Amino acid sequence: MRPQPAIIIPDSVDMPRATQRTATNGVPIYTLHSDDFEVVRLTFVFHAGTSMQQIPFSASATANMLGEGTQTMTAQQIAEKLDFYGSYFDVNIDRDYTYISFCTLKKFFAPTAEVVREVVLYPIFPEREFDIYRSKRKQGLTIERKKIEMQSRELFAEALFGKSHPYGISTDERLYDELHREDLVALYNELYTADNCFVVCSGNIDDEVYATINSIVEALPHGTTHHIEFPATATTPIMRRDVDSALQSSIRIGRLLFTRTHPDFVGMQVVAAALGGYFGSRLMQNLREEHGYTYGVMAAMVNFDKEGYLAIATQVARECREDALCEIYAEIERLREELMTDDELQMVKNVMIGEILRILDGPFGIADVTIENIMCGMDNASTEQSVATIFAITPEQVRDLARKYLKREDLVEVVVG
Repeated sequence: MRPQPAIIIPDSVDMPRATQRTATNGVPIYTLHSDDFEVVRLTFVFHAGTSMQQIPFSASATANMLGEGTQTMTAQQIAEKLDFYGSYFDVNIDRDYTYISFCTLKKFFAPTAEVVREVVLYPIFPEREFDIYRSKRKQGLTIERKKIEMQSRELFAEALFGKSHPYGISTDERLYDELHREDLVALYNELYTADNCFVVCSGNIDDEVYATINSIVEALPHGTTHHIEFPATATTPIMRRDVDSALQSSIRIGRLLFTRTHPDFVGMQVVAAALGGYFGSRLMQNLREEHGYTYGVMAAMVNFDKEGYLAIATQVARECREDALCEIYAEIERLREELMTDDELQMVKNVMIGEILRILDGPFGIADVTIENIMCGMDNASTEQSVATIFAITPEQVRDLARKYLKREDLVEVVVG
């Protein structure tokens, strides 16, 4: 029987640097060239997330309907053409940004680029498709909000940021009835502009491919750079909602902290990972393995454009929720008072570095990390610096960070169920 190969964790990570060029209309275009893969991925990033909208649901509706019809193509024609060439089209939206991605084999980039041009530059948001979309989304959100996990997620955001803060708002699904096609057109014209965009392309990007990408980007119209004035956060320490029909309780604990640009962000990622960032974490060992309260629990640092926070989340049997809360706080306190062993901290480091290496295994993962770095005003050297920080952190530093940022009186607690 062959011996198990040794696990090797590299002591550094080499992050490819993106080449930046600028289109004539001012849009930054970042390229990550690789000859090893005969594929091309192109991502448009617009500062057009839900926090930028003035009319409820208009940002997500605009993003999700980009591929539902253009000036020269129907939604069916778009889907059939992409399918014929094996190409991929995806739209995602979060609180701050909208991401429009296309992926294709390089040999089929030219016909795929024709679809890219139509979807990004000439969407028409057809009335019939809009009505169907609005009805489905309203119905889907109504169903989702009956689940305690969804309720706790929204209540936690409200507890952290405040009911009127763009990051804390939970809009009544009935307001879908007041959303109109013209609202989507107005938001598209306002936010999907050259002044509000950057582009990241990865894979086998030769001069011909780049010239085509550049021609699409240069057709984006100029607009106005938008700065939304966010109100001050209004945190509520404890929020509970009883749901008589629920057999479980959804728990969320955390606090507002800081964005990725803060010097302690990476250190707090280590703290979060130790608490609930992997299967063998402290909260998993306690709540799942020792007490059987839950199937899973997670802890993570979350980064938005203007805020960042720590979140711990789990679901437990209703009758166990108070005991589970006590155990969560006990594990937080143990991290604040006792030094981690070197072996445990090394395991946390290995998990975190392994996850980074997994993400960076291929041009698309590298592009995703590059996008995140750009949004934070950083370049890809910051990823290497984060890895170095993880490697260098000591048990004493982990304890000091937990003491500084995880005081019981600073934590927000939300329970639904």
